[in-house]
Amino acid sequence: MVGIRLSRALLILLLAPIVFTADTSAGEDVLIVDPVSAGLGADGLPNGWALKQWFGGGHDVRIEKNDDKPVLHLVSKGNSFGIYKNLNFDIHDFPYLSWRWKVTVLPPGGDVRNKKTDDQAAQVYVLFPKFPSAVNTRLVGYIWENLTPKGLHVTSQKSSNTRYVVLRNHSDPLGQWQEEKRDVLQDYRDLFGEEPPSVGGITLMIDSDDTKSTAESFFDILRFHKE
Repeated sequence: MVGIRLSRALLILLLAPIVFTADTSAGEDVLIVDPVSAGLGADGLPNGWALKQWFGGGHDVRIEKNDDKPVLHLVSKGNSFGIYKNLNFDIHDFPYLSWRWKVTVLPPGGDVRNKKTDDQAAQVYVLFPKFPSAVNTRLVGYIWENLTPKGLHVTSQKSSNTRYVVLRNHSDPLGQWQEEKRDVLQDYRDLFGEEPPSVGGITLMIDSDDTKSTAESFFDILRFHKE
């Protein structure tokens, strides 16, 4: 049910203030999306980020040290939530997205192809608003699955505007960091068959509500960059 959850959140996300962080130390070739370095605010969320709760009460968002570096830690217990940040740039200028993530608990039986078991321990969504943005925004989702085969391109069964690339699944070791680099521009073209509009935001999500189970994952800083 990830697609319908995200579509419900789009209006809230797109009306939020635009917050965009550039890595000036790296020059003009890297744009950093950082959920950890500023710490947690009084609301228990990473500073500069906002929460969207889809199903189930509560959210467990932590910032912890890993090898003396802060990382984001998400825990889902029968619920579904994400943190999001609004962005505004042309994906043609920074087509690549790189990040590290780690999963320690997969939702048992999680499978994006089945509405009744559509849970994932780790999800990264890049949002591409098209007018009217509340109902017409495209989402490119990179997900750490359980049962769905890696490399599969999947259209959400709840929203045709949400398309997934399955990067990891149960065959990947739990508790180990994995590095990713995706050509988001090309992924958008492959998934939607068109040229993308500007990027409007990014969401980091976790859910285990459909399987009524538990999921746990970690994220590092994300970077949009040139080749």
